[in-house]
Amino acid sequence: QLQASGGGLVQAGDSLRLSCAASGGTLRSYVIGWFRQVPGKERDFVATIGRNGINKDYADSAKGRFTISRDKTKDTVYLNMNLLKPDDPAVYYCAAAWRTHSNIVLTIPGSYNYWGQGTQVTVSS
Repeated sequence: QLQASGGGLVQAGDSLRLSCAASGGTLRSYVIGWFRQVPGKERDFVATIGRNGINKDYADSAKGRFTISRDKTKDTVYLNMNLLKPDDPAVYYCAAAWRTHSNIVLTIPGSYNYWGQGTQVTVSS
């Protein structure tokens, strides 16, 4: 089971670090993605990281501000979000997809098999 955490209320321009961990399992064999969703809209891709921790991809809205990373010793994937904007608020979800190749990254929600419960990010202007 995936657990996303780290959300909260911040001011525009501030930073947050979201964490994604697995309870009762490991993330090592999985591509991990971060997505976000606001009420009434589809779940949007934010960032993804391959099993190798090297291959990554970002949504245009995240490039230059967000960084996805893996800590293999803690078996946790992080999403560091800097310079948060008023249009960043959403429920942020982490997702996992098992893949044999370590360099694969996935940007489509339907590619993922497992989802965390989400963590709320709120940005005040």
